[in-house]
Amino acid sequence: MDEQQTDLRIIDLYFARNEQAIAETDRHYGGLCMRISLGILDDRRDAEECVNDTYLKAWNAIPPTRPRSLRAFLSKIVRNLSLQRLEHNKAAKRNRDFEIALEELGDCIPMRDEDADQLPALLDQFLSRLEEPEWQLFCGRYWHGQSVKELAQTHGLTPKAVTMRLFRTREKLRLFLTERGYHV
Repeated sequence: MDEQQTDLRIIDLYFARNEQAIAETDRHYGGLCMRISLGILDDRRDAEECVNDTYLKAWNAIPPTRPRSLRAFLSKIVRNLSLQRLEHNKAAKRNRDFEIALEELGDCIPMRDEDADQLPALLDQFLSRLEEPEWQLFCGRYWHGQSVKELAQTHGLTPKAVTMRLFRTREKLRLFLTERGYHV
């Protein structure tokens, strides 16, 4: 049986609301869907979830849709779902990186409500005293939420060198604030 006949048979199962449609879809196109998803996500569990979600989307779309090519139809669905998952994963990673960065700053910046009015001006003073590389690393990490790895790549440094420079800059900030009466 050629691909077109196979597609028609599987699509007819969807139109009949026969759950065998999912099993046949997986049997004929599961490998393709997994390759597409893994190529985007590089994570087997996420890829498996996207493939399963692809089958659900196909189930919900057929009928009324009658795809001319089930291969193309499924490929488009799994690709879009995988790209959405990739964006979700990147956003979650950025949030984790930013939370870690805020924890790092918590060791040198007082987080009390009564200090909130003066801290921005003091931070501006501190940042204006930094040399260019330290300023870029500090702002990249604590303002833009970049990871240590990203900063290392951007600035041609090792992650260990970035970590050490950030540590030293935070220590300078802690000392700067302590000299002005702010204690963590």
